[in-house]
Amino acid sequence: MTATATRVLVLNSGSSSLKYQLLDMHDASRLAVGLVERIGEETSRLVHTPLATGGAKRETEGAMADHDAALKAVAAELAADGLGLDSPELAAIGHRVVHGGLKFTEPTVIDDAVLTEIERLVPVAPLHNPANITGIRTARALRPDLPQVAVFDTAFHTTMPEYAARYAIDVATADAHRIRRYGFHGTSHAYVSRKTAALLGKDPSEVNVIVLHLGNGASASAVAGGRCVDTSMGLTPLEGLVMGTRSGDIDPAVTFHLKRVAGMSEDEVDELLNKKSGLIGLCGDNDMREIRRRIEAGGEDGARAQLAFDIYIHRLKKYLGAYTAVLGRVDAVAFTAGVGENAAPVREAAITGLAEMGMAVDADRNAVRSDEPRLISPEDSRVAVAVVPTDEELEIAQQTYALVSA
Repeated sequence: MTATATRVLVLNSGSSSLKYQLLDMHDASRLAVGLVERIGEETSRLVHTPLATGGAKRETEGAMADHDAALKAVAAELAADGLGLDSPELAAIGHRVVHGGLKFTEPTVIDDAVLTEIERLVPVAPLHNPANITGIRTARALRPDLPQVAVFDTAFHTTMPEYAARYAIDVATADAHRIRRYGFHGTSHAYVSRKTAALLGKDPSEVNVIVLHLGNGASASAVAGGRCVDTSMGLTPLEGLVMGTRSGDIDPAVTFHLKRVAGMSEDEVDELLNKKSGLIGLCGDNDMREIRRRIEAGGEDGARAQLAFDIYIHRLKKYLGAYTAVLGRVDAVAFTAGVGENAAPVREAAITGLAEMGMAVDADRNAVRSDEPRLISPEDSRVAVAVVPTDEELEIAQQTYALVSA
């Protein structure tokens, strides 16, 4: 890598989408951001914003049969702005990989052996790893000479002690099939826990934080001195908090009951719990803004939305209480991601009633909207309550650049 190579392209490949950001790690500035949607469908859509040139957002539509075609279209857009993949200033490409199992505990330069291991993890991440692998293969084909780095969602949680990571099932069966709690959203939890410590003017090693990553997917983590000691998601991203379309914690016997009594197949139960449950299953909406609007409108429809909201908040409170017990001392609670950063009523409701645990929200501070990390607790609060915008792309870029620089 040359001294002038300070750019990192971050790729987040979904089953039918490709999100990307090009960053210059000299000052962590964003040069371009974009998204390709509906890959493999009749009409794909690419939205590209060239931040480096101050140009206007560009949108194009047309068939993109696969991720290879999508990434080539992205490369063309970047080249049009003088930011092409052939630039000598491009140091590496960083890939978000959802599941790294126990083998990958830190960012890793991708070679054939690493790619094979990521493929071996497909059975425990069937919805995510295949798409990540497709993006990696495409990027390697376009720039085989460039370092490609995998940054794993699960890596931050590999510091969990065995008593937190193990399920209470037969050990031999669990080990044979790699059944344990892995956790997800790790790049977000790592970034936010560090930023929260900085907000308090302390080193991460001095701070115990409960991070609440609340988006359509949602997870909580207990971070002690910069290390994850527990997290809400498990073998898959289904476990834990109530989410937009996922049930979160549920009695596993419900799945047997649905198969025996309702005659549902495994695939139908899987779709129910992952895509038709959570907020959308409870009230028909998984957008917190719409749920709040329905609550305020009242009536029978509002009552249904209120129940969904109450169930969502009740689960949050349970995890706040549980992780307070796990940590012993909590210095801060940090809300992040789409709902956590923008839904003041969620933050207020989750913290209300927890004064005995040292947690409180100041109404005026909570009502402020900002893109900056901020405290929303009263000055004299024993536990700081914060809103800390997450930046998973920057975290991936930083980890990628640190690895290739070293």
